[in-house]
Amino acid sequence: MTAGPSIDPAQFLTEQLDQASPDLMRNLLTTFVNALLSAQADAVCGAGYGERSSERVNSRNGYRHRDLDTRVGTLDVAVPKLRQGSLYPDWLLERRKRAERALTSVVATCYLLGVSTRRMDKLVQALGITGLSKSQVSVMAKDLDEHVEQFRTRRLQDAGPFTFVAADALVLKVREGGRVVPVHVLVATGVNADGHREILGVQVTTSEDGAGWLAFFRDLTARDLAGVKLVTSDAHAGLVSAIGATLPGAAWQRCRTHYAANLMSVTPKSSWGWVKALLHSIYDQPDAEAVHAQFDRVVEALTGKLPAVAAHLEQARADILAFTTFPKEIWRQIWSNNPNERLNREIRRRTDVVGIFPDRTSIIRLVGAVLAEQHDEWAEGRRYLGLDVLARAQAVNTTEEVPTDLPLQAITA
Repeated sequence: MTAGPSIDPAQFLTEQLDQASPDLMRNLLTTFVNALLSAQADAVCGAGYGERSSERVNSRNGYRHRDLDTRVGTLDVAVPKLRQGSLYPDWLLERRKRAERALTSVVATCYLLGVSTRRMDKLVQALGITGLSKSQVSVMAKDLDEHVEQFRTRRLQDAGPFTFVAADALVLKVREGGRVVPVHVLVATGVNADGHREILGVQVTTSEDGAGWLAFFRDLTARDLAGVKLVTSDAHAGLVSAIGATLPGAAWQRCRTHYAANLMSVTPKSSWGWVKALLHSIYDQPDAEAVHAQFDRVVEALTGKLPAVAAHLEQARADILAFTTFPKEIWRQIWSNNPNERLNREIRRRTDVVGIFPDRTSIIRLVGAVLAEQHDEWAEGRRYLGLDVLARAQAVNTTEEVPTDLPLQAITA
């Protein structure tokens, strides 16, 4: 399609609607993009298309066609050629979010490797890709891998200390040795000295065990992660010992949301409502002293009726009440891993498109690109925690023992 110098919007829209074409959006977008390119060429030439002017400094010399992949399909873009020099619209053909380019690259890699061919055909068409050669995929992957590697291995010292850190893992599927196997993607976020959240690291491990978490935290500390006062996470295997081995002086906060589910696993279903109400009452207290007092009252109330539940709760006391050492204003931000769960949902939204990854490099490429985009958004957004409360939290001594001899009062749900 050759771009015209201008369009009559009303006439063009009427013609398209009369045709009732299923490709209406693609045709409209193609015409609009080509009109923009024509206007850019007019600006570079100093005069309109076919216009005689003393201010003209260049003239047109036909068009070169380029495919532009969009969510409504592949557009046939007509880029104007000039008699002198060249016109290349970087703003249109190059500027793409890393995460979107990574998704395209991973899906195309799956397609070229013959992974789930029928499904990949549908995915490639859904992404608006009419065809990608192996060389194109290779160039795209190399550029993305360099960005992701720089992001994953950057030094953390300039943004520290990171007072609060959250860690979580999610399971993805990858094809290895002719089999489809699950792998674990470990992700850590933190609050930097400026009060903004950051993505600290991402790694892929075969299993979510102590060795995997230990290697993950060793990598973070090798990149100068320091000043950590609290790590919030689920009770992943080996995670607590890895924190103790690599972050001396840091406390561990067991995610209250995950713990509630763990507690329900030992609670009779008929008592779920009552036990949940008692558990929530612990977190609803106005200060740390009241929280610990309410915890004791809840344990006492459960001991007579549900001794196994009471024992489970008592054993988790230090893990789920670590947040009380810090200022009340930030309890909601540090007593659960819900912020990281929202991050995981965004990762899932992208990775579910792929389904089974062809290799671990593709996982790092896509997940790393998604996290890099999120990191940029956090850096440009509002502070997650205020500087004043961060300073007070940094001054907290996390080695102080939690008082256990508080007076018992009547139970209140």
